[in-house]
Amino acid sequence: MSGSETTLNRVLAAHYDAPLIDPTDRPQGDPGELVNWPMLKVSYRTDKDRIAALLPPGLEPDDSSLVILTFYNVPIQDAPEYGIAINVCANRAGTAGEYTLGIGINQETVIFPSKERWGQPKFHADTQYWRFGNRVEARTTHYGHTFAEFVGDVVGQQAPPEEAEQREYWVKYLRDVDLTPNKFDFPPHFVDVYSKFGTAHLEKVDGELILRESKWDPIATLLPKREQVSAHLWTPIFLDRKITLGAPIDPIKFWPHADTIGGSRWPGENGAPPAV
Repeated sequence: MSGSETTLNRVLAAHYDAPLIDPTDRPQGDPGELVNWPMLKVSYRTDKDRIAALLPPGLEPDDSSLVILTFYNVPIQDAPEYGIAINVCANRAGTAGEYTLGIGINQETVIFPSKERWGQPKFHADTQYWRFGNRVEARTTHYGHTFAEFVGDVVGQQAPPEEAEQREYWVKYLRDVDLTPNKFDFPPHFVDVYSKFGTAHLEKVDGELILRESKWDPIATLLPKREQVSAHLWTPIFLDRKITLGAPIDPIKFWPHADTIGGSRWPGENGAPPAV
């Protein structure tokens, strides 16, 4: 399968049923070093029409109907950033990709620069994520609600899948200062985020993703879990990354998507959850 026909997250989801292998050397680092923290990637299937309702014009929901949650702890600006990224599988012009609905992080310093420069849908949230022995737990809380939680156990190591590309779509725009409907000071554009990854280490996790209703993070209601597909502790090898301004989006068709909850891409009203 060519790089344009899949994404790294879809490769990992399909890899969940691969056989376990004898343990090999794990990634090494100084005690307490956070560089080699694996990401916890959990995928589940929802309804295709639910994904379609959230996509801006120009994107189409993939037949897989996959939602991917990534809990992580990575060094950003020389400090640990605990976060959660929420993606849905969506394609553009026949190329496999993912639309990012939100990235909840605990570092306020990078939220606004990321939104202004790239349209990255970041917002402030608190994520707890750890491994103790084979036990793995992660949960994210926003506005007092723990809307996503995972509890499970590592069951073994899997062989790394082949190198894979990842294409994510963000949206950059600026509505006009006069509050005129359908008018923008900077019209909406896709921001194309291209990455390429290898896998340094991969462990299969058996556990349960729990989604809870929250008006500020409506993943449980707008993207209900129909079937959990996979869960992995994934240690990446970063091979390439490019962020570029992509194609313009029809401003009239995009207007209903312009108002969101905070910095996320969840539908909102004046930055808050919809009144009804």
